[in-house]
Amino acid sequence: MNVVLYGATGKSGIRILTELLSRGHTVTAVARIPVGLPANVKTVKDDLSDVNKIAGIITGADAVISAYAPPPDDTDQLLGVTERQIEAVRKAGKNIRLIVVGGAGSLEVAPGVTILQSGNLPAEWIPIAASHEKALRLLEKSDINWTYFSPAAFFEPGERTGKFRLGTNQLIADAQGNSRISMEDYAIAIVDELEKPAHQRARFTIGY
Repeated sequence: MNVVLYGATGKSGIRILTELLSRGHTVTAVARIPVGLPANVKTVKDDLSDVNKIAGIITGADAVISAYAPPPDDTDQLLGVTERQIEAVRKAGKNIRLIVVGGAGSLEVAPGVTILQSGNLPAEWIPIAASHEKALRLLEKSDINWTYFSPAAFFEPGERTGKFRLGTNQLIADAQGNSRISMEDYAIAIVDELEKPAHQRARFTIGY
């Protein structure tokens, strides 16, 4: 497939890029500062500030994967970026699929109670969790073909095991209550979803 990957130089983005390339996909890697990327990959510089530029970059793609991360001191920049990505997909062609690297804060830990609502989220994580939840709502209201992929509570670089569980709106945790996923295994699952769509216009999640 022809895939445009935004945030290709970030922690999750670089691992998604590696997974895409290992499976033979054609990738356009987009970043605000596109350095340190493989020489055989087309790279584009973009900061997601202009709808028309985004639309020009993604025209002709089968899918866009967004691993964009907003600045820690202004996490609501994610909302403007999401709005512009939605509009760019409309301009470039609604048949283009948008898959978003999302957040875990909107996952349920009890019926009707999200992580964000539970009161157990550390204060420093609340802004980004709230911004991700609002971005999900923007996607839900849109008319494009979107998928929002929430990681486990702990989402860090690690091993590529290929062994994980998928779910929809509930946080996945092990028998001890630990919820985690490596970025490498997350990358496997997001490319699996790209290749064999199972969660179109929906959110899904992952964990061990």
